[in-house]
Amino acid sequence: MFPELSDLLNASPDRAEPGKLTLLCDAETDGSFLVHHFLSFYLKAHCKVCFVALVQSFSHYNIVGQKLGVSLTTARERGQLVFLEGLRSAVDVFFRAEGEAHPLQFLREAKAASLQPLYEFVREALEPVDQREAAWKRPVLLVDDLSVLLSLGVGAVAVLDFVHYCRACVCCRLRGFRLCLLQGNIVALVHDSGDAEDEESGVLLNGLSHQSHLVLRAEGLATGFCRDVHGQLRVLWRTPSPPAQRGRSLTFQYKIQDKSVSFFAKGLSPAVL
Repeated sequence: MFPELSDLLNASPDRAEPGKLTLLCDAETDGSFLVHHFLSFYLKAHCKVCFVALVQSFSHYNIVGQKLGVSLTTARERGQLVFLEGLRSAVDVFFRAEGEAHPLQFLREAKAASLQPLYEFVREALEPVDQREAAWKRPVLLVDDLSVLLSLGVGAVAVLDFVHYCRACVCCRLRGFRLCLLQGNIVALVHDSGDAEDEESGVLLNGLSHQSHLVLRAEGLATGFCRDVHGQLRVLWRTPSPPAQRGRSLTFQYKIQDKSVSFFAKGLSPAVL
């Protein structure tokens, strides 16, 4: 792995600058390997993680996590991980009493215009409630993936508002509570459909890109499927990054293995050499 990418993906949270929004984007490929990386990374770093999983089940993430050296079951039992399983919650919300609060309450509304219940879930999940909660290093919000909300009828503006409020809650130092949260981080995945007629998707992607401090974009190969190269990863530092890195971008190709991902410069795959 190249030093730049190693430092980027494996930097210790103690060294990494807090209060940042990292945008994960995939286009014509599956970028879920980035989600699994950041989930295992922050759990190993003893951070308090709120994971809004709208794509896969808890068992799926747990199986992949075990390959990466973490147990989501253990993390959830000890209070380090708060997991919202969208697939199951989407069914549960319809069997709740009318007016009973639920993070995915918008599914019962004729016009899904507000994600405030989901925001309240995130805020309460990452708010420390006792001394043991203060032992976690930093709060982290992980979302997989925001594009699903568009498919469920939520407008792009409402999703951007949700991210904005989450940034104010998670990335900024909170005051007025019995215990203050340290500045945290947000990592969110969004899908780039590449369809010029999909205006909502374009608004969401562009809005999140402007809010983000770092963009990791996984792309499929222009030449199509390859057994030894699964895609390429573009890394873009956006404002307000440090002046030395602002606007800087790097591109790597990668191969997904059973328990890791190998990165290399374009055209320098071990299989080619």
